[in-house]
Amino acid sequence: MHTQPNTFLGVTLNVIASALFALMFAYTSLLGDLSGAEIYGWRIALTFPLLTIFVLCNGYWPQVKSLFNRILNERYFIITRFISALLIGIQLWLFMWAPGNGYGLAVSLGYFIMPITMVIVGWFAFKDRMSRFQKLACIFALCGILNQLVISQTLSWPTLVVCLGYPIYFWLRHKTNTNHIGGMWFDMMLSLPFSLYFIIQGGHVTQTLSTDFHFLWLVLGLGLISALALGFQSLSAPHLNLSLFGLLVYVEPVLLVLVAILLGETIAPTEWLTYIAIWLAVIVLIIEGGLSLKQTRVT
Repeated sequence: MHTQPNTFLGVTLNVIASALFALMFAYTSLLGDLSGAEIYGWRIALTFPLLTIFVLCNGYWPQVKSLFNRILNERYFIITRFISALLIGIQLWLFMWAPGNGYGLAVSLGYFIMPITMVIVGWFAFKDRMSRFQKLACIFALCGILNQLVISQTLSWPTLVVCLGYPIYFWLRHKTNTNHIGGMWFDMMLSLPFSLYFIIQGGHVTQTLSTDFHFLWLVLGLGLISALALGFQSLSAPHLNLSLFGLLVYVEPVLLVLVAILLGETIAPTEWLTYIAIWLAVIVLIIEGGLSLKQTRVT
């Protein structure tokens, strides 16, 4: 039985997912004894089985099966899978590492800039035409980036990893026709051996599983939050059109900024111009998305 899209439900689920991702960003402060690599390892190790259950129960396993078949039949396909897993693995590690190492704001800035770089990648790689709103947003974003370059002579490396790495990752998924939950499952499966290595190398695994039950519950909580965030995000997608889904992309970085500030980071006075310019770029894209959404409803 086909379920009719419910926009309110879709927005609610998507906002809950963004809030859970922000909660996970803050949750790392409770895991102070673990390195960023260990936290990343536990996240993958605990999320993967739950994601597998979700894929099986919701009928997505044929997507996974088709990827295995393509590995057997397409000569270089397995190489693209390892590259894809590496790209998303770096992002997931950085998300876990940054808030506990003073780079929470840098990562959140990267998430704000990412939609702009996605537009630029679409323009270069897929010959997508940029609208007037998108051109204006790119001008604002460029002003913010130039201000940051004048201040520090360079953009923070976590900002660059996020705003450049994710577009490359999504471009690869688009080019290889793996931009679905089965592709995500495959990326996490390939990341699983590395996550287990990071857990074992950290040396906390025996402590976590034997004596420190409080720590065990904290680690299990991380996996639960991660799985719920992915689940709510996946469940929201069928209820949202592309324009509305694009608008909701901006909820998460706003929450990440708040988390970073709550964890003790501050925006320097000289950096405010950068943030204001980037936020203006975001507002322009939100206006464009809102007009597109309104036009869709009218037609």
